Order: sequence, then C-alpha cells, then structure tokens
Amino acid sequence: MNHSSLKRLLRRTEIYLLGILVVLSIVLAIVNPKFLTLENIFDLLRNNSFLGILALGELVVLISGGIDVSFTAIATVSQYVMGVIISKYFIDNILVALLIPIPVGISLGAINAILINYTKVHPVIITISNLNVFYGLLIFITGGKWIYRFPHSFRTFAKLKLVTLVNERGIEYGLSVFTGFWILIAILTWIILKYFPIGRKIYAVGGNMEAARRAGFNIFKVQLFVYCYIGALAGLASFVQAQLAQIIQPNAIVGRELDVLAAAILGGASVFGGSGTVIGTVLGVLLIGIIKNGLILMKIPAYWHQVVIGLIIVIAAGITAYQRKLRKKKGLV
Repeated sequence: MNHSSLKRLLRRTEIYLLGILVVLSIVLAIVNPKFLTLENIFDLLRNNSFLGILALGELVVLISGGIDVSFTAIATVSQYVMGVIISKYFIDNILVALLIPIPVGISLGAINAILINYTKVHPVIITISNLNVFYGLLIFITGGKWIYRFPHSFRTFAKLKLVTLVNERGIEYGLSVFTGFWILIAILTWIILKYFPIGRKIYAVGGNMEAARRAGFNIFKVQLFVYCYIGALAGLASFVQAQLAQIIQPNAIVGRELDVLAAAILGGASVFGGSGTVIGTVLGVLLIGIIKNGLILMKIPAYWHQVVIGLIIVIAAGITAYQRKLRKKKGLV
C-alpha cells in the first residue's frame, strides 16, 4: 500500500470505529471472559437487529440532508396493525405477518415526505410532530392495550436459526434469522446507494440541494424515496421487535430514537447531509450495542445509559462539524 492510499484509509471514520471496537471488546473480555464467546456474539447481533435495521434507514435519510425521528412511532403503528390483524383473524402464516407492517410503514413515511416537501419546514419539526400524531392517535384508538395471543407460526419463527451450534452444557445456540434480516438490509442499502441512480441522487441532494435542483434532480422524488425507505424498514424492524419480545406493547419502541441516531452519526453519517456509509453505520450499531452491554456488565443504572448515548451523539456530531469546517477551509465543500 502506497503513502497516498494509506493516508486516504486513515481519513475514514470506519477505521477508527473498528479500532475502538477491538479495544473495547478486549477490555470487556478481560472484565468478563464470556464476552467474546460465539454464543454472546450471536446474542449481541440478534438483540441489536432491530436497532441495526432502523439505523440503515436513518442513514439514507441523513445522507439526503434530512432527518427522521418519527420512525419509532411508525414502527409502533405498523407493529400494532400487524398484531391486531393476525390475532383477530388468527392468520397462521409468517410471510403474511411479515408483509403487513411494511406497507403501513411506507404509507406513514410518504406522509412525512409530502409534508416536508410542500411545507418547506425543517424535517426535524415535521417528524417530531408526526411522531406525536401517529403515536397519540394509536393510543387514543387502542387505549394502549397489549397484544400477546399470536398464532403458532408467529410464536415459533423467533427460534429459527441460520446456523445452529451446541455449547459445553449441551444447550443449542446459533445465528438468529433476524441477524440475517439485518445483513440482507445492509447489503440492499449498500447496493442502492452505490449502484442505483437514486443512490447517487440521494448523495447529490444531501451534498447541495440547490445545486441538485439546478442540475434537474426531482427533489420531491428523492425525499419520497428516503422517507418511504425508512418507513419500510421501520415496518420490518417492528416485526423483528415483536418476534423477539413475543408481545406487542404500544409503549415499547417510542423513546429509542437516540440509539438509532447515535449509531448512524457515530458511523460517519453527517447531520449536514451528503456523507455516510453502510459499513460505518453497522460498526456504529455494534459500538452502541457493546457500550450498552459493557454498562450492564459494570452494573451502571439504566438511566445513565441514555446520558452516555446522548454524549456520544454530541461528540460524534461535533467531530463531523469540525471535519466539515476543515474541508470548507480547503475548498472541498
């Protein structure tokens, strides 16, 4: 590797994230030798599948120069609609259950895109408002009732594993099907951003919306795509969360926005738009998951977890802003 290639490599956020992950993993393995076992790693990946899928949707929105904080309400509504339909009509078909929340998420994402484009109000205001509207209406209509009586196929699907192993105690463990969902969505998002025309338009609009408009890009179509995409992923993530919990609680997802934003921003997605990668976001999710795992191992009270995540967002966003300032000075932005 020549000097210029090494220099380019060292500029990448992913390299530093990977270094932090390795150091943190070694420290936690010293504190608790079970941390680096394959069983714990598989559990960590499964438990963060919900966060990982949502973070990939937020990545696409951030690259386009927008932001979405309503995805938890979208996931909650999508999940509840799925729960009502499969429990009321006792639909014992996992594929149907999987497909119900996705169009619901896309519809609510489209509402965000239409309001953002036509009102010209900042996306954070629109999506915060819609978070409260979607969630408030759900609670008003349902009374906040829990759903927990599911058909057989829904109850057994959560046990499906892509790889099954047996530990020294004779207990089976393995790579969850939900980790497979996360990997597939990561590959799909990477392909869209790298090879599809819409991917290049998302980067162009996020880099400079006015220049993209003058170049003939349809800004509304780009916004419609990114908010529908995160809506679809919120629907899929809601299915994963319901599977892992085996219960649908209207108050179980709303409030987890910080973790998703932290993972995407920590992975290098700029709050100013125009930059961010899939691999960086995946590493960001893993880092958030490991930090939370470490805080639990150290028996730090749960309310401090949100303080730590909030600080991570501030530091990561501050570093991004500083890098942008440096690039501006060099005339690269």
